[in-house]
Amino acid sequence: MTNGSPDGMTTSTPPDDAASGGTGPTPSPWMLGLRVFLPFAAGYFLSYLYRTINAVLAPELVADLHLDAAALGLLTSVYFLTFAAFQLPLGVLLDRFAPQRVEALLLLLAAAGAALFAVSEGVEELVLGRALIGLGVSACLMASLKTFVMWFPPQRLPAVNGWVMAFGGLGALMATAPVELALGLTSWRGVFGGLAVLTLMLAGVLWLVVPDHPPAGHGGTWREQLRGLVGIYTHRVFWRLAPVSLLVMSAYMAIQGLWAGPYLRDVGGLERLAVADHLFWIAAGMVAGFLSIGTLAYRLSHLGISAVAVAVGGMTLFLVLQLAIATGFAGANLAIWIGFGFFGTAGNLTYAILSQSFPRHLAGRVNTALNLLVFVGAFALQWGLGAVIGLWPLPEGGYEPLGYRVAFGAVLGLQVLALGWFWFARRADH
Repeated sequence: MTNGSPDGMTTSTPPDDAASGGTGPTPSPWMLGLRVFLPFAAGYFLSYLYRTINAVLAPELVADLHLDAAALGLLTSVYFLTFAAFQLPLGVLLDRFAPQRVEALLLLLAAAGAALFAVSEGVEELVLGRALIGLGVSACLMASLKTFVMWFPPQRLPAVNGWVMAFGGLGALMATAPVELALGLTSWRGVFGGLAVLTLMLAGVLWLVVPDHPPAGHGGTWREQLRGLVGIYTHRVFWRLAPVSLLVMSAYMAIQGLWAGPYLRDVGGLERLAVADHLFWIAAGMVAGFLSIGTLAYRLSHLGISAVAVAVGGMTLFLVLQLAIATGFAGANLAIWIGFGFFGTAGNLTYAILSQSFPRHLAGRVNTALNLLVFVGAFALQWGLGAVIGLWPLPEGGYEPLGYRVAFGAVLGLQVLALGWFWFARRADH
C-alpha cells in the first residue's frame, strides 16, 4: 500500500493486475461504452431512482399509512442500512468474482423488494421491501467502480466515475417531476411494480452482455482477502479524507433523498408541484456536478492541482450552501438549491482518489470500505433528521422551520468538525 503523496493521496501504487486491456486484446472504445459502461450506468440510474423516489412519494405514503416524521425517516432510510450492511462482504466478492455477476444476482433481490413494496399493506412489509431494495442495489456503484479500474487507465478514472455517477443523477431526475406525473396515471404501487420489471431486465443484461475481464478476480484465501480489508481500515491515508467525505456524502443523500422536499414545503412555502420542480433542478445540478467535477479534476491534474484539492474545495463550498439552508436563508431560492446539488457531488471524488492510493486488487474493498461508512451515515442522518424535525410539528401538518434549523445545523456542525480533522491530519503528515 502507498502512504500517499505529501499533497494528499494523489500518488497511486502501480497496479499489480491487468488494467485497460489486461492480458487480452485491447477493447475498442465502442465496446467499452456499449458493453461495459452503459449496463453499469443503467444499474446506478436505477439505484439512485430507488434511493430518492420517496422524496416525491412521501405525501402518498404519509396519507396511506399515517406516518409521522420519524416513521417516514425510518421507512426511507432502511434502504441505507441494508445497503451499508452488505458493503464489506460485497468488497470481498467484487475482488474475487466478476463484478457484473455479483451485481446481477443482487439485483434479483432489488426486484423482489420492489415487488413486495408494490403489494404491501402494512408498514412492516414496506420496510422489508425497502430493505431488500437497499441490499439489492448495494453493488450498483461499487461494481461499476471495480470494473472501471480493470478496464480504464488510472488517469481517466475521475472522469469515468463522474460519468457513471451522472447517470445516478439522471435517476434522481426521474424520481422528481417525472414520478409526480406518473402518479397521475397510476399509484405509487404501480410505480414500484414497473421498477421491479425494469430491475429484472437489467439483471439479465448485466449477466449476458458485460464481458469478463481477464483475470476477473484476485487470488488468495478468504482470510487473506479479509486481511486486506483490515489493512485499509487501519491505514492513515484512508482516515485522512474519509471522515469529511462520508459526512458530506451522507448528509447530501439524507437531505436530497427525503428532507429537501418537506423543507421546501415548510420553510420555502412551496406547493407540491413546485416542490417536485425544485427537486428536479437539484438533481439537474447533481448531474452537472458529476459530469464536470471529475473532468475538472482530470484536467487540473495536468496543471499540478491534485484531485484532493478539487474534492476538498468543492466540499467546502457545499458546507457554505448548507449554512444558507440550515439558517433558513435559502428558503426556496432555486440558485442555492441547484448549487447544493452541484457541490454535493464533490465528495464522490474520494472513491477515485482512494482507488489510486492502494493496490489495484484492493479496489473493490477500498471503495466498499468507504461506502459502508457513507451509507451508515446516510441511514443515521436521514432517520435522525426526521426524529429532530418531528419535535416541532404543526397542527395543520408539516413542521416548524425551527426543527429544520436545529436538525440541519447539527449535521452541518459535524461536517465542519470533519473538515477540520482533514486539515489537522494533513498538517500532521507533513
